[in-house]
Amino acid sequence: MQIDIGIPEAERAKIAEGLTRVLADTYTLYLKTHNYHWNMTGPMFNTLHTMFEVQYNELWMAVDEIAERIRSLGEYAPGSYAAYADLTSIEEDAGVPKAEAMLANLVKGHEAVARTARAVFPLAEEASDEPTADLLTQRMQASEKTAWMLRSMLET
Repeated sequence: MQIDIGIPEAERAKIAEGLTRVLADTYTLYLKTHNYHWNMTGPMFNTLHTMFEVQYNELWMAVDEIAERIRSLGEYAPGSYAAYADLTSIEEDAGVPKAEAMLANLVKGHEAVARTARAVFPLAEEASDEPTADLLTQRMQASEKTAWMLRSMLET
């Protein structure tokens, strides 16, 4: 069926393509955060284990919202590790880092999500795609706040 939501097909496709990068970054960061939750050790175990659980749950909900927005725009959402690996700007870990490195890596990951979302925002704005603009704003806000909180834990 034809989609008639007031955004031309070409613009919807461009926006959805940008959202696939946001989805890939968000999913990759979700996986990294969940991995850190599972593999946390050391004196900060309880604090970071619990904090990472809150963060990966928030990211999981965001992944679903982003994928559903891509579908609402008439495109298919990527759903494989290979696709995410090609689309993401977040680096994978070689092993299991120590707690401080985990925090620093997650700061970088949240900053990457914010940058990717910010880069897609003008496409949504130009197309008067308020639902996507709102989704991107929420993603930037959540990632920027989480990055700040994680950075604060690294200050001495």
